[in-house]
Amino acid sequence: MSLQIINTLGCGDRFGHQGQAQLAAYVEAARRGIAVSPVWNKSHREHTTVHTAPASVRAEADAAVHALGWKQPYFVDADHISLANVDGFIDSSDFFTLDVADFIGKPSPTKDVDEFTLTMGVFAGEINLPGIREPLFVSGKEIRAIAEKYLCAVQEAGRIYRHIAGRKKGAFKVEVSMDETDDPQTPVEMLFILAMIAGESIPIDTIAPKFSGRFNKGVNYVGDVGQFEREFELDVAALRFASEQFGLKGSLRLSVHSGSDKFAIYPVINRILKKFKTGVHLKTAGTTWLEEVIGLAEAGGDGLSVAKKIYAGALSRYDELAAPYATVIDIDPEQLPPIDIVSDWSSEEYVKVLRHDLDCPEYNPSFRQLIHVAYKVAFELGDKYIHALEKHAAVVGKNVTHNLLERHILPIFGSASDNN
Repeated sequence: MSLQIINTLGCGDRFGHQGQAQLAAYVEAARRGIAVSPVWNKSHREHTTVHTAPASVRAEADAAVHALGWKQPYFVDADHISLANVDGFIDSSDFFTLDVADFIGKPSPTKDVDEFTLTMGVFAGEINLPGIREPLFVSGKEIRAIAEKYLCAVQEAGRIYRHIAGRKKGAFKVEVSMDETDDPQTPVEMLFILAMIAGESIPIDTIAPKFSGRFNKGVNYVGDVGQFEREFELDVAALRFASEQFGLKGSLRLSVHSGSDKFAIYPVINRILKKFKTGVHLKTAGTTWLEEVIGLAEAGGDGLSVAKKIYAGALSRYDELAAPYATVIDIDPEQLPPIDIVSDWSSEEYVKVLRHDLDCPEYNPSFRQLIHVAYKVAFELGDKYIHALEKHAAVVGKNVTHNLLERHILPIFGSASDNN
C-alpha cells in the first residue's frame, strides 16, 4: 500500500468576506513548497445564526480560487452534520463531517455486537503498531465493550454516508467526528472504531477523535502536552495499522477539531507527521472572525467603533451567547473589562487585549473567547458591520492571511527553517 501525504486546513469564515485573504495564505505556503489544501467550513449552527445557506460557502470558495488562480485541490465542508440537517449541504459540499458523538454509548442490536466481537477476536492479545516500540494489549472482553460503546455511533455514520452517496453527484471526502463527547478515545478504541467503519463500507478520509486536554475555541491548548503527544502518536500509528488490516485508504488521517490557536501542540503535531510521513486535517474554530475584529480595531475610526460595539453587545448578552459554547470555552467573568473602560481604548489597546500573542502582557484569553462567541452581535449590526469590513478590507485581510500562514500553516506543516 503506497503512503500518501495529504494536508488540509479548515478556514471557517462567518461572514463570507475573507475568501481571498484566506486563500492567499495557502498560495504563499505553496510558493514555499508546503502543500496544504484549504477546506472552507461553516456549520449548520453558524448558518442559522447569521442567516446564510451552504451555497454561499461554495460561492465564496469558488470566487477566491478563480481570483487567485489556485490550481490545487480545495474543498467545502458540511461541518458537523447529521441526518437532520445534511440535505441542505449536499449540492454545495464535497467534504462531509459526520458528527455521531451523540450516538456513542447507545445500544446496537445484540447480534451485531456479537458478530463484531467474534470477527475481531483474532486481534485479542498483543497488537504491534508500526513505529511504536511498546505493543498494545486487548482482551476479547474489551473488544466487546468497545463494540457496545461505539458500534451504534458508527452505524449511524454509515446511514448518513449512504444518504449522502445516494444523492450526491460527484466525489466527496468523508470525515467521522467523535470529538464532542466527554471522554477521549484510546488508541485501542480507535483501532476497533476504524474496523467498524470498514465494516460499514464508509470510504473514510479523516477521523476526529476526542483528545485529552481542553480545546477551547480560539485560545491555546490547555493540558499536558506530553500526554497529547503520546495520544497523537499512538493514534497516527493506529490509523496506519487499521489502513493495512481493514482495507481503508492509505491516506487516512487524523482530524483535530477546534485546532486553531493551539500553539502549544503544533510542534508535536509537526514532529509526528514527519516521523510517520503522513498528513493531518486541522479544523479551525472562528479564527478568521477574530482576525476580522482585530483588523477593524487596528483600522481605527469607525472600524474601532464597530469592534467596541461588538464587545459591548457581547458583554451585555453574555449568558445568551456563551450558552451554546459552554463546553468549549472557559471565560473568567472577573477578567472581562467594563464597557466604559473599553469604550476609551485606543486601537492599540483593543488589539493587544484581543490578539493571541502569548508574549503580550495585555493579552486576555477571556476577552478573546467572549468575542469568539459574539459573531451574532456583528450580524445584528447588519450593514454597519459589512460596510466596515469592506472599507477596511486591506488591514483586515492582512491579519487574516498572516494568522493562517504564520501562526498555523508554517508551524504545523513547515520545516524548522520556515519558523525562524
